[in-house]
Amino acid sequence: MMKKLIFTTLLFCGLSTLLLGQQEQHYTQFMYNKLALNPGYAGSHDAACFTGIYRSQWIGLEGAPETQILSFDMPLLNKRVGVGMNIVRNTIGISEKWTIDGIYTYRVRLGRGTLGLGVQASVRYFGMDFTDSRLRATQAISSDGGIPVGAQNKYVPNFGAGLYYSTEKYYIGLSAPRFLQNNIDFNNLSGVLGREVPHLYLMTGILWQINQTTKLQPQLLLKYVDNTPFDIDVNVNAIFMDRYTVGVTYRAGGSSEVGFGESIDFLVAAQLNKQFLLGFSYDITLSEIKDYNSGSIEAVVRYCLDAAEGEEIINPRFF
Repeated sequence: MMKKLIFTTLLFCGLSTLLLGQQEQHYTQFMYNKLALNPGYAGSHDAACFTGIYRSQWIGLEGAPETQILSFDMPLLNKRVGVGMNIVRNTIGISEKWTIDGIYTYRVRLGRGTLGLGVQASVRYFGMDFTDSRLRATQAISSDGGIPVGAQNKYVPNFGAGLYYSTEKYYIGLSAPRFLQNNIDFNNLSGVLGREVPHLYLMTGILWQINQTTKLQPQLLLKYVDNTPFDIDVNVNAIFMDRYTVGVTYRAGGSSEVGFGESIDFLVAAQLNKQFLLGFSYDITLSEIKDYNSGSIEAVVRYCLDAAEGEEIINPRFF
């Protein structure tokens, strides 16, 4: 128990000093959550869609990251425009982060597909709670001058952009959801301890018809952040009868010493009807932290409204 407590403390102390590294959340089911990564995706569905995701990372590790996200997007003006919104809550240890994104996409027919040129504006809340209700200590926290008193918070704006091109057979997207390098620490002295850093995402996938009932869908998500190791998710999904999906993902990254990557992830999803999709994933940790947790879970729910009268709805919408 003491070993686990010491490890957790060192882990989150380390995370707090690596603010120029990977800052955004991982999503195992990124294929159902593209709007959170790429504003060019807004309006890609045939109707208004709501998507909810819950992620619990490193189960069993006290203070481990948890993420909840609610997304909405819809096409407008004969699908020439897309609008959307993300509301994201992320917690880790005593820190809490809320993000609200407003998204606008202009959609252009290009070749056999559609190109979405998206921009987004966002506001992000950062909070740290140093009260006795969130921290445990052997003596009164107020007696240590090195620990801030009470809760601290701040708000920062940002903006980003993305391109997303899709056909019935494949898609490719490139995005940087946040451009500004905002000061995100609570230091009242001179100098900056931590900043937001731009994250660059490249996503792509292709759909192969294997037989009358089975499709194969390989997908890649590449994530680049300056001064961090290159990260990639390699996914392969099998889709049966256009309703049931079973897949596996390998996530690189993790520890440079172990060298096996971050995780192996297993996914299942069901398109219950034209409007309703359910998905679930489980990540098996591969890095050294595997000895201190029981993996990660993620659940997704997507509901799409009926298309406008007279419009054909393409279901399911794979891209």
